[in-house]
Amino acid sequence: MTHDVFSPLLLLLSVFWTSHGCLQDTASAYRFTGAVCRLTYPAAAVLNEKTTKVIEAAFQHARYPSVKGEKSLLIIGTVRYGLDNLEIHNLSIGRSTFELHPGKGIALEISNVSAVFRGNIQYGYGSWLVNVAHSVEFEIESQIDLGINPKLYCGKGKVAADTSDCYLNFHKLRLHLQGDKEPNWLKKLFTDFITFTVKLVVKGQICKEINKLANILSDFIQDTAEQFLSDGDISMNIGVTAAPVITANYIESYHKGLTNYNNTSAVITDSVFHPSQLTEHRMLYFWISDQVLNPMITAGHQDGRFQLNVSGAELAELFNTDLSAAMPEFIRKCLLESDSPELRVWSSSVPRLNTSTRGTTVWARASGQLHCGSQGTPTLFFQTDVSIDVTASYADKKLFLQGNGQSTVSVLQAELLIQNQRLSDDVQSEFVREAVEKIGVPKVLSVLEVELTRLLNKQGVHLFDILNPEVLPRDGYVLIQMDFGFPHHLLVEFLRKTMQEMGNNSDL
Repeated sequence: MTHDVFSPLLLLLSVFWTSHGCLQDTASAYRFTGAVCRLTYPAAAVLNEKTTKVIEAAFQHARYPSVKGEKSLLIIGTVRYGLDNLEIHNLSIGRSTFELHPGKGIALEISNVSAVFRGNIQYGYGSWLVNVAHSVEFEIESQIDLGINPKLYCGKGKVAADTSDCYLNFHKLRLHLQGDKEPNWLKKLFTDFITFTVKLVVKGQICKEINKLANILSDFIQDTAEQFLSDGDISMNIGVTAAPVITANYIESYHKGLTNYNNTSAVITDSVFHPSQLTEHRMLYFWISDQVLNPMITAGHQDGRFQLNVSGAELAELFNTDLSAAMPEFIRKCLLESDSPELRVWSSSVPRLNTSTRGTTVWARASGQLHCGSQGTPTLFFQTDVSIDVTASYADKKLFLQGNGQSTVSVLQAELLIQNQRLSDDVQSEFVREAVEKIGVPKVLSVLEVELTRLLNKQGVHLFDILNPEVLPRDGYVLIQMDFGFPHHLLVEFLRKTMQEMGNNSDL
């Protein structure tokens, strides 16, 4: 049986491992890749520190199925036994270590696991000498080393881990029957046999529990990823294009990054990705292609998200900006003399972007209406083409967008609708152009900063301890690199879901 690896070592990376199939040849899959995640060894070490917390919490609440059997022994005769209500108590773990095996998988070693197994045992044995049947509570003291060597592969539409290479080394396993601390030789012979049997049962059951825990984690990871990358009717297919690559220094996964909106999906067939575009000196890297970002922008436009209304005192304050062109009289009256002036702007065609080393160049066609008073017909309608270079940064749990240099704005249309005439005065048209450039563009960027930060926080990004993030524009893609502290909220939420799942499943 194969499942996603259970260790938090892969928790963050696995958020990006949902797929509908992948290619065997990794290099051939690059051209279908829209996003890449590289988790380096130091990051894996930080995540591995939390492994013990997951194991402790999960196994403390695990419930094991009843085990029954019988065996013929010399002198005693036929031994019948049943173990019920097996639980783990007083679990403690010495340490957890891991290694990355290039081209193979991950080796996890969890040493010095001490636990007490408690439950109820029904046993009977009989021969021509004696015939005994008992049902008593039992307690098993144990000290175990646990090892798992998950092999990562691409199967059933996702990256999976074959956890069948699971083993336990018992340093101590001692069975005590309640009220019988000093059993006679016959009972001792029986308990020695039961102890050996329990060792086999515990070994098999713990490895099964790891698989069950992997299923819970797999569901949790995929649910988290789906929620994180979805908002309203916009979602993304983050399926992998190839199995992950493991080196001694990092784990790297390759993702489609296809935006879904209104039952349509984007397509990527000519990605510019190559592993040499990423380094290894930071803990975590995200490589994101323009071919991921542009369909997201298209979906946002089609979903009517690029709209902005500014009114009242806020609108009047915006126009306090010093402009070289004189303010037309009708705009001055609108701002100062009307009861409720309002400016409405929106994207009138699909914006597009192109990233290079100087930043991300965004082209947009924006339309606007200036409303003065309560009448339905706007005083002014205008339409402009705008081009601007933008760089992004993230600090203090906020996203910042910075326009680089002068934006390019051209007025395509400007009409006084209440007079049913175009603006014939070049000075008036120049005012509209300059106002869009020096007032409109900065305002839109500031609103996008707030809204995108709000959206990121809605998805839980502010709960991560992100350290010194860098957003680096490159030719055709953006590279995000950072260090981080363990995302504690993911651990808490996963443990909550684990306890809930284990409580709802009687076979755990």
